[in-house]
Amino acid sequence: MKPLAHRLRPTRFEDVVGQDHLIGPDGIITHMIEQHKLISFILYGNPGTGKTTIAGLVAKRANLESFAFSAATDSKQRLKEIIDMTAYNDVLLIIDEIHRMKTDIQDYLLPYVEEGKVTIIGLTTNNPYITVNPAIRSRCHIYQLNDITESDIIKVLENALLSDEVDTDLTLTKDTLAYIAQSAGGEIRTALNMLEATLLLTQYEIITPKIAKLAIGKPVLQLDGNADNYYEVLSAFQKSIRGSDVDASLHYLARLIVMQDLVSLTRRLMVIAYEDIGLANPQIGPKVMAACDAAIKLGLPEARIPLSVAVIDCALSPKSNTALVALDQALEDFQNGVSGPIPKHIINREIKGDASLYKYPHNYPYAMVDQTYLPENLLNKHYFEPKEDSTYEKALKERLEWIQKKKSRG
Repeated sequence: MKPLAHRLRPTRFEDVVGQDHLIGPDGIITHMIEQHKLISFILYGNPGTGKTTIAGLVAKRANLESFAFSAATDSKQRLKEIIDMTAYNDVLLIIDEIHRMKTDIQDYLLPYVEEGKVTIIGLTTNNPYITVNPAIRSRCHIYQLNDITESDIIKVLENALLSDEVDTDLTLTKDTLAYIAQSAGGEIRTALNMLEATLLLTQYEIITPKIAKLAIGKPVLQLDGNADNYYEVLSAFQKSIRGSDVDASLHYLARLIVMQDLVSLTRRLMVIAYEDIGLANPQIGPKVMAACDAAIKLGLPEARIPLSVAVIDCALSPKSNTALVALDQALEDFQNGVSGPIPKHIINREIKGDASLYKYPHNYPYAMVDQTYLPENLLNKHYFEPKEDSTYEKALKERLEWIQKKKSRG
């Protein structure tokens, strides 16, 4: 017998949950079908959000002969066979994993897309703005599917229990349905598979979350290192530390530890130490570096110990990005042509010809001289603007003002 998730695959747009912005009454795909004006598009979103289902429903209603094509496994010859078979008809080509399309297949396909013989529906879990070849991307509209919420999944589970495909005398509590929804990692297909497994526990009359766990096992975690979600967790981790939310920082640290990618985790943590804390707490950089080195050497699960210390320290530390901002402004100026010749008195070949040009600061009081170092057209430019939020940076500001005052007096 086919799996429950397959038997309950939606047969109408109305049965698909969470994607009304595309296939609801006002959805763009709905209007395409109603007006018989199907255009090429790419659907992207996390697994289990309905990409394949929507593509299949469009194929049934589009009045076009449709073919499935896998960019990961199908060859150019397979594509030629499809087009040759339908030489006199327009076709709909549903391309799974479109981000993997090889150049030779793309080059063969594009002219047919241009002339309207082939309409594409591309499917991918990856962000097509980054991973899909621009030649394909520019010929398709791109639509993102919403992540499926727990309430969406509970609705699907309730409908499944009422359907003719489920014949059971078991009672599943509301808490159990919520537990399955939480454990499915946002995937409807996975939730239905979990429900099907749970319904095998016929020795019980009432299924509680504790009993359901016997069938479900370990919950599914949305931690695909090749998908957008992975980078979203890294981003949420950094933003939580930057926002000084220690509890959120530890939550996302836990997610990243479960991913078991210590290299990416420690790299991001070292970036945070200098990008978001910086001069507000300059000791944090070496401390984080030491914690990251210890984590790498220890490996998991012990790596979590130094990482927890570093993350709490970073989250509760004062924050400053003044060093980063200052350098980025200097980079932007130079890249935009805001520059000028290096002053002669700090060019070695000039100094060799006339040693008096350069004033060696250590030969003067306070190791300071009234001599300029910026190109002449940048003499009034100030990149570093210190804050006063931390003792250290406040001291830097006072030192900078003192230097400027001394130099202005010659």
